[in-house]
Amino acid sequence: MRGAEIVWRCRRALQARFEQAGYGLLRCPASLAVQPPHGSAWADDLPVQFASAAYLRRATRTAAGRFDIFAMRDVALGFPPPWNRDPKTGTTAPLDFGKRLDYRDPARVGDIKYLWEPNRHYELVGLAQAYHLTKEQTWLSACRDLLASWFDDCPYPRGQAWSSALENAVRLVNWALAWHLLGGATSALFKGGEGVRLRQRWLLSVQQHCHFIGGHLSLHSSANNHLMGEYMGLFIGALTWPYWQESASWCTTGRCGLEQQALLQNGADGVNREQAIWYHHEVADMLLLCALFGRANAQPLSDASLKQLERMLEFIDATMDVAGNVPMIGDADDAALRLSCDAHDNPYRALLATGAVLFGRADFAVRAGSFDDKSRWLLGDAAALRFAALLQPAVQAAAQPDASPRSAPRRTFPDGGYYILGCDFDTASEIRLVADAGPLGYLGIAAHGHADALALTLSVAGLPMLIDPGTYAYHSQPEWRNYFRGTAAHNTVRVDGCDQSVIGGNFMWLQKAEAFCEAWHSTTQQDCLVAHHDGYLRLQDPVLHRRRIVFQKAQRLILVEDTLECRGTHAVELSWHFSDQCTVRSCSDGAIATRGKVRLHIGMPHTDARPDLVLGQTSPPLGWISHRFDEKCASPTVVWREKIVGTRTFTTQLAIRIA
Repeated sequence: MRGAEIVWRCRRALQARFEQAGYGLLRCPASLAVQPPHGSAWADDLPVQFASAAYLRRATRTAAGRFDIFAMRDVALGFPPPWNRDPKTGTTAPLDFGKRLDYRDPARVGDIKYLWEPNRHYELVGLAQAYHLTKEQTWLSACRDLLASWFDDCPYPRGQAWSSALENAVRLVNWALAWHLLGGATSALFKGGEGVRLRQRWLLSVQQHCHFIGGHLSLHSSANNHLMGEYMGLFIGALTWPYWQESASWCTTGRCGLEQQALLQNGADGVNREQAIWYHHEVADMLLLCALFGRANAQPLSDASLKQLERMLEFIDATMDVAGNVPMIGDADDAALRLSCDAHDNPYRALLATGAVLFGRADFAVRAGSFDDKSRWLLGDAAALRFAALLQPAVQAAAQPDASPRSAPRRTFPDGGYYILGCDFDTASEIRLVADAGPLGYLGIAAHGHADALALTLSVAGLPMLIDPGTYAYHSQPEWRNYFRGTAAHNTVRVDGCDQSVIGGNFMWLQKAEAFCEAWHSTTQQDCLVAHHDGYLRLQDPVLHRRRIVFQKAQRLILVEDTLECRGTHAVELSWHFSDQCTVRSCSDGAIATRGKVRLHIGMPHTDARPDLVLGQTSPPLGWISHRFDEKCASPTVVWREKIVGTRTFTTQLAIRIA
């Protein structure tokens, strides 16, 4: 941590003490005259062409007090829920001054992710959608009860609801969505004396949210997606509720900050620098939502920001297999815009569908396949016709007998360090390998990166075979947090039982491995990547790990050569993690994995070592996958272990067969 950041953090700590004493807090008038101009909704005409029954079922379940919170499905919390009680542990967080509440202490707050999640008010948006589609009073009453309860239980500036600027920003964005779905400033929700009082309370809290976010922006080593989200909240909040003297300043701060961070936090190739694909998707959603709100309110984002968003979608296009699967590289907390009520909607395809219309990209439309509900909510009913106009000619052209198969438009992302090897892209026989030769993460702490240098994932015929295991845990369960982001959990080499980079905390790395691409070439016969990382040069006897990946297209054969340059003796582990949907068995020369019509044989022909087949080991953890936050299941892992003395090269052969 550099001197400037130390000074800044000391000032922040002092600021919190002053605010706790009452200095610097927002002093609001008792009432506010709500007069035009009002903020415009993100779309000219909010859409209505949905199968409303699904949205009504979701709203009915919410009003009955049943919620989905990460691994807790259909849990009965009551309606409105107890806002300050962690639903997972039952711990009630105190109403202490928010910015001095240690939300990382489970004894004080429980599992903070579970506590924060209902406070984001995704369910308010769902109730507002039900009202928008039906105009039934039931849903207005439910929105009124939810909001009034939250205002009562979460007073500014106390408790967990006022401990994080990002959480306030996400809540503010969901409020903006709900506000417009309910009818805006003149909504029937605000009729009569009770309605007017509710509107005053809501607007007072909006002003407090904007003031709080603006005063507690995440800077220095924390200036990652949190800062993007905070700028998003300020920008959308100021556009939706332009009623205060500070609104113009909040709008400018949010828009300019967002535009600046769009270029800083994403490389020129469009890859988000946090090296975490779920956060790549989150940041793309932030830019997308701000672009729509800005356009609707005569505050458009810069052309450079929009171009960066388009490049980000191109990266999603490149890493997504023919069935819509994207590797779970880096951290993921499952945060998303929850406009669609279909739990099976693919968030990556949804981004491509929206991007197809926004940028006029027929290739995005083809990859998306259909115009999903989230895209319809964002762009309106008429956008579905524009999507179809992009999709149909492309599909018809591809169906012609002489049509050539689509090649991946971009396969190298040098800033992000990702390289796409494979063949037959977007066909039933597709082979798509994603190799990682990029940085650990972003800024000094690399908060959301994993120790996965030179790892690879493999999808065959739209079926993930070799996987990245995901995330599973954040603030709690440190052993599992460290396993899922550690080197042993990835398809790469671990030396002497050490991670490539040194963990310093749940969201901090102290010593960071750097990876470098030495060579890349692609021909009609083969793809080849050569890269190395320096993470093990810190050992007493330094080790340099170099990996050469060759994909021979006609033979459907992958050769992985791992060279460990050193002088002394070291314990080496080479792990291969398979999807939990694969059946893996040992054989005389390695292991065979099958999934559906795909067979993958993996072997190391030039070693006498026999691999271990591990499934769901707990001590130490090995052989797991986490498809969703706080959920894990056993997955087959094949590990070769050897002692080496001096420089050694291991060659792994992966032979693919599609029935």
